[in-house]
Amino acid sequence: MTTPKHIAIVGAGMAAIACARTLVQAGHRVTVLEKSHRVGGRMATRGSAFGTFDHGAQYFTVRDPRFAMALKTTPTLCKPWSANTVQMLDEHGHLAAAVMPPGESHWVPVPGMNMLPQRWAKPMLDSQRIELQTRVIAIEPDALNPRKWQLQTAGALDTVHVYSGFDAVVLAVPAPHAQNLLTGCSAAASILQHTRRVSIAPCWTLMLAFPQAVQPGLLSLGPQWNAARSTHHRIAWLARESSKPGRGSIERWTVQASAQWSQDHVQDDASRIEAKLLKAFAEVTGIHAQPAHVDTKRWLHAQTIVPLGQSHLWDAKAGLGLCGDWCLGHRVEDAFISGLEMALKIA
Repeated sequence: MTTPKHIAIVGAGMAAIACARTLVQAGHRVTVLEKSHRVGGRMATRGSAFGTFDHGAQYFTVRDPRFAMALKTTPTLCKPWSANTVQMLDEHGHLAAAVMPPGESHWVPVPGMNMLPQRWAKPMLDSQRIELQTRVIAIEPDALNPRKWQLQTAGALDTVHVYSGFDAVVLAVPAPHAQNLLTGCSAAASILQHTRRVSIAPCWTLMLAFPQAVQPGLLSLGPQWNAARSTHHRIAWLARESSKPGRGSIERWTVQASAQWSQDHVQDDASRIEAKLLKAFAEVTGIHAQPAHVDTKRWLHAQTIVPLGQSHLWDAKAGLGLCGDWCLGHRVEDAFISGLEMALKIA
């Protein structure tokens, strides 16, 4: 039997939660450190006066039997979403919708994408294994035992705290964050060299609500489809949030900008982004009505362009590991598999 270890996990997205719950089940002591006020990472849901928006991951697919088995632990939480997806083709300046052939099922937790990681994380939150609003600013050898690790953190009011005595540290964060945290750490040199080929693009996201659409005889504005992949130079994806199960009837749209356009405009202010994406949204959907609610979110590390090519990185001698969706791709399932296999390697 493996000797129980004390393991720090930096981040609380899907990869981190999958890793943490697997390690706990194996009998290890786990401390999760998350800079945000909630768990879930890009499996995020933002509220508004008109309903919610899944402004990160839009849905997930189920390909790996281990992911399917894990989902059975919360059998009523996730529902199939009939996305009625089309492909918007931009030819000679004109957009046209091409119906995509039926593919694998799209799944969404109810009432928001954030509910799946929150449900899986609840036992660890209840047992105080997860420290929220705790940003890790340094990873270094333990001051009392150089064979272990300690983490310097900054809290909600920039209060500095040190967590120590860890046998291993797993960074379940985007590759650039891991690189920043481990740069200068001599024990991490070998593991960091593998991350240099990874490329992750940002994503600007626009959220719109049209409560005027909820009128007798008017079921929705604009197109008859509920989701679209687009070749428009500004927009890569659009989804009618109100078409998802358990989301409420007010017409709401989430619009995700293309990777290249987001990169080109990553430093633009939100009002400029809003205006440009609103114009593109009208061009793609034909909806020219003024939304009652407009919001934006910039994800600095959103879509993996060049993945690591393996599920995780683990240096047993150093006691350092890296995992995340970027290891395999950008799907929710990629994050789960990465975190799971990271934990199984340690356990």
